[in-house]
Amino acid sequence: MSEVKFKDFGKIVFFTGAGMSAESGIPTYRGKGGMWEKYNYEDYACQSAFDRDPEHVWEFHEARRQAVADCEPNRGHQIIAELVQGNENVSVVTQNIDGLHQRAGAKQVFELHGSLWRVRVDALGLIEENFDVPMKTYQHSSGAYWRPDIVWFGDHLRSDVIQAALDKIKGCDLLVSIGTSGVVFPAAQFPIEAKLKGATLVEINPEETAMSEIYDVCLRGSASDMLASML
Repeated sequence: MSEVKFKDFGKIVFFTGAGMSAESGIPTYRGKGGMWEKYNYEDYACQSAFDRDPEHVWEFHEARRQAVADCEPNRGHQIIAELVQGNENVSVVTQNIDGLHQRAGAKQVFELHGSLWRVRVDALGLIEENFDVPMKTYQHSSGAYWRPDIVWFGDHLRSDVIQAALDKIKGCDLLVSIGTSGVVFPAAQFPIEAKLKGATLVEINPEETAMSEIYDVCLRGSASDMLASML
């Protein structure tokens, strides 16, 4: 296939994973040097750990919030945001919880795995944005602990977010997958759904992935450089 340019497509979905934010200094999860090579998720990223010791879990997530707050959206985030702004036919579906797409200015972002910048109390049905670093308190006035509104190991993804993201993906004519390993389901199914509907698929990743063979074009390089090449 010849060069793929954004201007040649009407409905675009950017499908992003941890590699999208790697240029901003945020570590990936499963790659070399990733988060779960250094930490045991059973101690920090599952409901049972939170039930056992919420303060310990919050110490870990507080450090993550601080690390993300110290990072800035990269040029790749900015390119996507510029394409999304004012165009309802361009969307972002992300596995990332860092909020960098929104900080760059993207409005239509479907967060499959939640956000570091929201907290919730399930027993009270409460969800709130919280950008305090550090947080002023980990407890609601009722005494219940806030927990990060992110999808931990063992959690179910929100069905309404999944469905909304799938609707966009099934309706697009260009899907650009950036920095995702292609092994985490159900998100790993999304590019397949787009392909079945006749969309052109582009993969941006420094390395080959488990899903590379289904893409029409594979661009090996940084998100910023490869996105810029598609302008």
